[in-house]
Order: sequence, then C-alpha cells, then structure tokens
Amino acid sequence: MKITVVVPTYLRPQDLSRCLTALKLQNRPVDEVWVIVRDTDRETWQFLESYDREALPLHTATVTVTGVIAAMNIGLDAAGGDIVAFTDDDAAPHPDWLQRIEAYYLADEKIGGVGGRDWVYYGTKLEDGARAVVGKVQWFGRVIGNHHIGSGVGREVDVLKGVNMSFRRKAIAGLHFDHRMRGSGAQVHFELAFSLAMKKQGWKLIYDPQIAVDHFPAQRFDEDQRHAFNSQASVNAVHNETVALLEYLSPLHRFVFAVWAIAIGTSEAFGLLQWLRFLPKDGNMASQKLRAGWGGRWEGWQTWRKTTAK
Repeated sequence: MKITVVVPTYLRPQDLSRCLTALKLQNRPVDEVWVIVRDTDRETWQFLESYDREALPLHTATVTVTGVIAAMNIGLDAAGGDIVAFTDDDAAPHPDWLQRIEAYYLADEKIGGVGGRDWVYYGTKLEDGARAVVGKVQWFGRVIGNHHIGSGVGREVDVLKGVNMSFRRKAIAGLHFDHRMRGSGAQVHFELAFSLAMKKQGWKLIYDPQIAVDHFPAQRFDEDQRHAFNSQASVNAVHNETVALLEYLSPLHRFVFAVWAIAIGTSEAFGLLQWLRFLPKDGNMASQKLRAGWGGRWEGWQTWRKTTAK
C-alpha cells in the first residue's frame, strides 16, 4: 500500500519546515509528499529550492488560484498513492501518524476515510479538553466538530478535519473538493462537503484520537482571521456549511434544517434565538452576526439551488 501526503502551503516557510521534518520522522515512511505552493509565494519557493530532499520523497506543484481548494485538488490529482493523506503546513504529524492510518485501511475495505485529533497549541499553551462526540451531523443539520479535543477509541464519524485526514484512492475516484466553497484562503467547511459526499456514497469515515498531529495555528492571509469576527468571512463560512448540508440532507431534513437555522442557529452561525441570547452582552455585534448568519444561509441556499438545477 502506497501513501501520499499532500501539504498545501502559503507564506509559511518556517511552519512548512517543521511539518516536513515531522514527515521525515514517520515510523512508517511516507512514499510520496506533494507540497502545493502559490505561484506568487517567493518565500516558500526559495525555501524549497534549498531544502534537503534526501530523506523525503518530495514533489512540488504550483497553484495559480487563491483558496485552499484549488491547491487541494491539484494535490489530489497529482497523488499516486493508494491512500492520500492531507495535513496543513502549520501542523506536525506524530511519528506513528501514517502507521496508524494505514492499519485502519488494511483492516476494513469499507473504510474510505481516516483522520484524528489535532492537538492545538497557541505558542506553548495547549488547548486541551475531552469530548466523546466528534465529527457528527445531527438529524436537523447541526454540525459538531470537536476534532481537536476528541477522546476515546476509534469510531465512525460523518466529518473529518482538513488538518488531519486521509482517504482511500478507490473511495474518492471521481471526487474533488467542492469549488462552490467561498473564501479567498481558508474556505471554511471544505472538508464537510467532501466528507459528506463520501458518506452519501456509503463509505465509512473513521476518527481515532490516537491518530494525531500537533497543530500550531498560523496567521491566515485572507478575511478569515480565526478568532476575530469578520462579516464577509462569517458569510462565507455559513454559505459553505449550508451548501454542504443541503447537498447531503433529505428533502424533509432540509426543511427542518432551514427552520432550525433561521430560528435557533449556533454561536458561529446565529439564528434568532442565538441573537437574543448574545444581544444583552454583545449589542450591535450580535446584530452583525445575525445578519451574517442569515445572509450566509440565504446565499448558500441560492448557490445550492442554482447548481443542482443544472
């Protein structure tokens, strides 16, 4: 079984160096590494020109389009492995990462995707925690992540996380990351759309917290700055989540999802109840988040309707 690792990168040569070093130290050696670099990213290209490739089967490819999806799809098409694993340039897989991933695929041919926990560090401070429910889509459309604080044994999930995920080549034949996802960089929820497309085809997705990477969230170079609210970034994220869910849910569950999203929502995508909950504390900011939440839902529905009508 041959394993390819794909790493999209942009303006983070020091982070990329740490990631590649971690790939060199795998107990189960990687068979192929593809680093996908923006054409305008001179810093990274200069780093790669002088990089010692003797201990790592490293290949590079150029992407000319903004956004992580274009880079991911180039890597997906270039990868020659039976298993294609993805991680971020600001992550460092643990030494047994590929060994544990491969074991799942060898054990069950119905498994189409395998991922695990990303241990998130802000400087030297670890965001620790333990949650049993990870990577699930509830029947009314609420998405539960928790990949970075998952605990327990390996189990089947609905969604894997982009920083730590892999797929069987046979399972993703004909699939690409959804170009309808919005954003000029991170394109939040792209892995939701891809994971649900695989679930819809009947493949198992496995999350095991023992399959781990250390994640050092680095600066983003787009409108999405992680923990700072940006109206356009919020609209984009809610739009992407909405498109992915409408594609996956049954007609009845789409209706329930629409009612729930408008009336209740989440702390990341406000509905009316969330707005009322945060209004006393956040004031105008709560109203901005409600507009972004409703706007993203509406634009997501429009995108889904237009693209599925073709």
